[in-house]
Amino acid sequence: MLPELQERLTAGLSALGIPCTLEQSERLLAFLGLMQKWSRTYNLTAIRDPRAGVDLHLLDSAAVWPFLSGRRILDVGTGAGLPGIPLAILSEDRQFVLLDSSAKKIRFVRHAVMELGLQNVEAVSARIEDYRAEVFDAIMARAFASLADIRAATARLLAPSGRILALKGRLPEDEIASVEAARIHVYRLAVPGVDAERHLVEMAAG
Repeated sequence: MLPELQERLTAGLSALGIPCTLEQSERLLAFLGLMQKWSRTYNLTAIRDPRAGVDLHLLDSAAVWPFLSGRRILDVGTGAGLPGIPLAILSEDRQFVLLDSSAKKIRFVRHAVMELGLQNVEAVSARIEDYRAEVFDAIMARAFASLADIRAATARLLAPSGRILALKGRLPEDEIASVEAARIHVYRLAVPGVDAERHLVEMAAG
């Protein structure tokens, strides 16, 4: 099945306009394999079909890549390393911190980082409220909290010119209204193989 998955991944990344080397695509598929293997005991994902994993884990994460800026990126509530690890594989010139309060999930993320030889990823087990670090150019949050809560929890960690990138399914109109003071841009994402709605809400600092 590997050639089929490779073809599916390559076609999907091409449709998203994302450059990817053979080594990067191999790492992405290796990460998917690790996640499925560990899920047998760690319950990281309910997705068992590798083809669905390419679409819903790898391509869904990669869709954020065109919106990244700066060198330091924080992924809040990373879970099994999504979208942080796929984006780190595709952005070797950026530094990523993957943060989650679940020690079990961060244990997997650290293992994956080591197995994949990723030099640009740090995995941290902590609550966002307790986390202290230098500011980041971009802060990502996927299925983490409401927009208002994300902004309140992460604003202190955002560089003055930074952006919060919140990944949502359906357009969260009520959440957007609750942070109307922030400078917001909403992008509808078209992820290959994913029929459900996907939106990216970009919030500026300040």
